[in-house]
Amino acid sequence: MKTITLTSGDAIPPMGLGTWKSAPGQVAAAVIHAVNLGYRHIDCAHIYGNEVEIGKALARVDVPRKDLWITSKLWNNAHAPQDVLPALEKTLEDLHLEYLDLYLIHWPVHFRPGVVSPSSGGDFLPWDAIPILETWAALEACVHKGLVRNIGVSNFSTTKLQTLLNGASIAPAMNQIEMHPYLQQRKMKAFCHQHGIALTAYAPLGSGDRPAALKHDNEPSLLQHPVILSVGKKHHASAAQVLISWALHRDTVVIPKSVNPGRLKENLEATHLVLDAEDIQAIDDLDAGYRYVDGKFWTVKGSPYTVENLWDM
Repeated sequence: MKTITLTSGDAIPPMGLGTWKSAPGQVAAAVIHAVNLGYRHIDCAHIYGNEVEIGKALARVDVPRKDLWITSKLWNNAHAPQDVLPALEKTLEDLHLEYLDLYLIHWPVHFRPGVVSPSSGGDFLPWDAIPILETWAALEACVHKGLVRNIGVSNFSTTKLQTLLNGASIAPAMNQIEMHPYLQQRKMKAFCHQHGIALTAYAPLGSGDRPAALKHDNEPSLLQHPVILSVGKKHHASAAQVLISWALHRDTVVIPKSVNPGRLKENLEATHLVLDAEDIQAIDDLDAGYRYVDGKFWTVKGSPYTVENLWDM
């Protein structure tokens, strides 16, 4: 499997295992099985609540640390510069690691210190309350300490990325964003290519198993779309395999989540699926600008965040 080279020179495996919604009691077995199958990239986050179990799994796999790529993310309550290092150290402790390959700012949203999940507008801080370049400088210090090899962001708009590029000593290596045929992010992709920022696609299959509170009425299904099914039939592949292959053909990292051994194997086999130009064009034509994870959960009454200022629409 080819890799994607970051600005640091490090090569990230483009096929990763997502762990959002992977429950304790299931995630360790999934990680161990995935690594045994050949996965070398595990995508984690403190807020997923399963890093302790993932750490126990990583301690059991028979693969050298240097051959694994481990990503994690800084949660929204630890953006103050003095909170960044302790948050990273907690993740490293939970994962039983001496360093991360990639550490991302999870959302461009600030919570008050100690708030894990906001219940009212007062639990938030405005975006300008903590200048993002101060958070970024603290992340850069973590790189210099050898605790993380690459730093980046998640759910950042091109406007927010430009702010980082204008003031950073270490440019962001990655932006992890929702990306799939209904939300192809072409302007973002062009911007990131221009500036040497890699992209990771989350929700590549449509995130159908996310909590009901985060879903919309009458959501369109990627896995049931006739075009995706037709391309799959042509190649004797599943809809999920088609979606993963399409993401890989775009030179993006993709992190489908599963704890099912059969699905883990099927997803990894998508790395061998070669789509032709006709397939790619048919899927490219599905772009609708549709977000499954639109960020409305940060826009409760009294919150300083709106969908418009979150994505800089």
